[in-house]
Amino acid sequence: MNVVRRRLLIPAAATAAAALGLTTLTACGGDSAAAGNTDKFDVVASFYPMAFLAEQIGGKYVNVTSLTEPGQEPHDLEISAKQTAALQESDAVLYLKGLQPSVDDAVAQSEVKTKIDAATLTSMEHHGNEVGGHSAEHDDHENEELEGKDPHIWLDPVKYAEVAKGVGAAFEKADPDHASTYKTNTEALVMKLGALDDQFESGLKNTDTKVFITTHAAFGYLAERYGLTEEAISGLDPESEPSAARVKALENMAKADGVTTVFYETLVSDKTAKTIAADANLKTDVLDPIEGITSKSRGKDYFAVQEANLKALRAALGAK
Repeated sequence: MNVVRRRLLIPAAATAAAALGLTTLTACGGDSAAAGNTDKFDVVASFYPMAFLAEQIGGKYVNVTSLTEPGQEPHDLEISAKQTAALQESDAVLYLKGLQPSVDDAVAQSEVKTKIDAATLTSMEHHGNEVGGHSAEHDDHENEELEGKDPHIWLDPVKYAEVAKGVGAAFEKADPDHASTYKTNTEALVMKLGALDDQFESGLKNTDTKVFITTHAAFGYLAERYGLTEEAISGLDPESEPSAARVKALENMAKADGVTTVFYETLVSDKTAKTIAADANLKTDVLDPIEGITSKSRGKDYFAVQEANLKALRAALGAK
């Protein structure tokens, strides 16, 4: 089986921003040419889930730019010199340590006054290649990410809400003139995430099976939250190649546990998932880790994609 290589799917609309090494999130009305030195609270976010938090909490008072282009798999990101320079001019940086090594290095070396590491704002229990109740097999045991903690905390609405509270508090402290707005926006976001949690809780309570197969181990926190078991073809790194033994084990497990569907995602090739599904006579569908929003995403923001994920899980698991 060939290694699944990740692809860049950068829309034409991102071309101008790409030339500057940064993507500005237009919902905040920021100047696409600047990550810093605007008349707003300038926040550089590492990738979409962090940028979305900054947008929702900051509202009109924040200029948000993302280091990761729309459609770029964030694990692949290598920061350019221009991005590093822009980072220095920002008022704050919001990132998730452990997901993007080049971002971690740039933030550590920068003199940005407010550095917000989402990994410190909630607990990260999953380590290495843990996948649901089982461990996936990997050929590359030297990969640092596989040896570290699972960073995909944003897929669990409860953990994402905990991060949101921490980000809101950091914004209030760094930009006290607009603290009341940040506080109000944070409370509203946390309430929406609470409602999403309720949707998942009730929607996945009664199902024919609790096991689902994904291309890479992004859904461990979500699975644990709602009593499910994720079985990943690869581990935390979508590029790792599954062994023949792992593929066979997945096929046997699918038959034993009544699994109907192999999930793939929007930013990575679906070749491996479709091969396994065909061999095991299973269906395929999309389960989006929401690492970036593109035209292929089932929804235009975090909440819409999560609702699409819930719908896909309910169908695959035989929800009542």
